[in-house]
Amino acid sequence: MGWACLECAATGRTEHAPTSADYPDTVLRRTSFVAGGGLGWKISALETPRDKPPPWKIVVITGAPSWAEYWAETMADLPQDRQMVVVDRPGYAGSEPFHVVPDIRVQAQALASVLRAAPGQKVLLVGQSYGAAIASIMAAENPGKVAGLVLLSGFFGETGPTSRWLIDVGSKALKMIPRDLRHAVMEAAGQRPQLVHARRALMQVNAPIYMVHGDKDDFAPIEVAERLARETPTRRPIQFVRTPGANHFLNDGPPEQLLSALEACIPQKRAWTFRLPRLPSFGIPRPQGVLPATARAA
Repeated sequence: MGWACLECAATGRTEHAPTSADYPDTVLRRTSFVAGGGLGWKISALETPRDKPPPWKIVVITGAPSWAEYWAETMADLPQDRQMVVVDRPGYAGSEPFHVVPDIRVQAQALASVLRAAPGQKVLLVGQSYGAAIASIMAAENPGKVAGLVLLSGFFGETGPTSRWLIDVGSKALKMIPRDLRHAVMEAAGQRPQLVHARRALMQVNAPIYMVHGDKDDFAPIEVAERLARETPTRRPIQFVRTPGANHFLNDGPPEQLLSALEACIPQKRAWTFRLPRLPSFGIPRPQGVLPATARAA
């Protein structure tokens, strides 16, 4: 990821690879929307176009660096009865502003516009890594717009060995590294004092909450996420899904595995069946000498 930042800085691209070179517009396309809260920033995103709105819209708030492009392969494998929008958060890739936006509450406010859904459509909000805390605030501040919240490889202030090394080295070289990598280091280094807002938000969310985490994650330790799930009082119990052998970047693995994990977080409709009501007997004794119909038939 660091090399991708350097490569983009050298070539003038906003992302590590152009989407249009790999997928046609009928599969993936670049879109944008105006940030909420009166901020007015232009927010860039990738979306899966559909002829008509499907029942579920999956909105992904990415981590740091925030590049929707890393979700392209997963998005291309999405079934037609699902829609997905993956954002480049403020301060990254093609999104405004050009400077870092370190406050997770401002990020949540800016990204609230992406939660708009078509009539009858439900939204599954996915917060990946650093985006997990932001998505938690978005879900709490937009009740009724989020039908489910997924915290995917959530980063909650405490680093693993790899992320600790990257933040330490990056902090000493802030003036020399590319913008997106610089913003990622600044965000991760300053997140921990803000987590009180994310925890408070999780306590307010009135929708199913899922945590999906790889047990080989060396960026955001799974123990930290498990402790958060265990110690945070929520309106509904947090459902924790441990993914054996997976690292921090679940979207870098086979797309079908991640899509299957997300699909498991979408409530399935049960088949409707009609049953005749059973009438109460009221304890009335059967008259003597009257045989049941089955006995008479015999």
